[in-house]
Amino acid sequence: MSGVRVLVGTKKGAFILTSDEKRQDWEVSGPHFAGWEIYHMKGSRVNPDRIYVSQSTGWFGQLIQRSDDGGKTWEAMNNDFTYDNDPGTHQWYDGSQHPWEFKRVWHLEPSFTEADTVYAGVEDAALFRSSDGGQSWQELPGLREVKGHLWQPGAGGLCLHTIVLDPSNPNRIIVAISAAGAFRTDDGGETWRPINNGLVSPWEIPEERADVGHCVHNISIHPSRPEVLFMQKHWDVMRSDNGGELWHEVSGNLPSDFGFPIAVHAHEPETIYVVPIKSDSEHYPPEGKLRVYRSRTGGNEWEALTNGLPQENCYVNILRDAMAIDTLESCGIYFGTTGGQVYASADSGDSWNAIARDLPKVLSIEVQTLP
Repeated sequence: MSGVRVLVGTKKGAFILTSDEKRQDWEVSGPHFAGWEIYHMKGSRVNPDRIYVSQSTGWFGQLIQRSDDGGKTWEAMNNDFTYDNDPGTHQWYDGSQHPWEFKRVWHLEPSFTEADTVYAGVEDAALFRSSDGGQSWQELPGLREVKGHLWQPGAGGLCLHTIVLDPSNPNRIIVAISAAGAFRTDDGGETWRPINNGLVSPWEIPEERADVGHCVHNISIHPSRPEVLFMQKHWDVMRSDNGGELWHEVSGNLPSDFGFPIAVHAHEPETIYVVPIKSDSEHYPPEGKLRVYRSRTGGNEWEALTNGLPQENCYVNILRDAMAIDTLESCGIYFGTTGGQVYASADSGDSWNAIARDLPKVLSIEVQTLP
């Protein structure tokens, strides 16, 4: 019988929630790496037993952990994110006279086809790739050459937080950076270009339609239609039908077009989910009502999903990597809050249950559908 494994990264450790395909009863494992910030956990698409973890603290630095048995045991990678293998320095030696410093790994993205290939987005913004399962890393420096001197940090830092791989074209990668925008490579990371045409940021950058400088929060695609991209921006929900060449707004009747995550249904490429937040200064749901919004038309027309979610006095936030989906026949949707709750829907969002409560602040949610 198939099932799911929900990977929860929190402010003070990692948790793994498992269930069968009914998704009614859950087993909770953790905290793994108690006391450490776990910015992101992601399972391999090729090997369901492999899980990568971004583990960091301001004192001990950045480490990548890997499990090859579904999270039962872990191994710290001898990765060279750190200069001279000193995990306290957060430095990357790129061949110049001085090491280049960064704070943490925000996002890990395993390959669709290569078991040992995984990408990492870091702060300050850059993209790395490992071809040996996280043991060693190489930067893809062409990205920082695309007007990198104009990139500015968003409220959360200058972070490369989103990595979208095209399952039909291994040479195409799309990344999002706060606050720089979205970028695409079509040659495996050698060269890059901005894909921000149609984005408008009148309060964020001097030239509101500039090709670099927009604060993109998240990008999502459906594997069957990699040309269609959905974006949650720092105001505005956007859509592109041509791989990011041109974007148009699909915020429609949302109560607020500010938010962080965006996700696409596993079997319905035109069904998308967002969680609106009141504003960029008030990071909580409008009216204190926690509502996931679903569009079955690829945007513009949205419906509030509230069954099982608190509808009064709720002031949590849902961060950019804190929403995910499974691929079971009745698609499951999951999200975590800054209040430590993890909510799940086994019926595409029609009803919700809290499958974990009182965890530390949730930083990320990922899901593995198990055979």
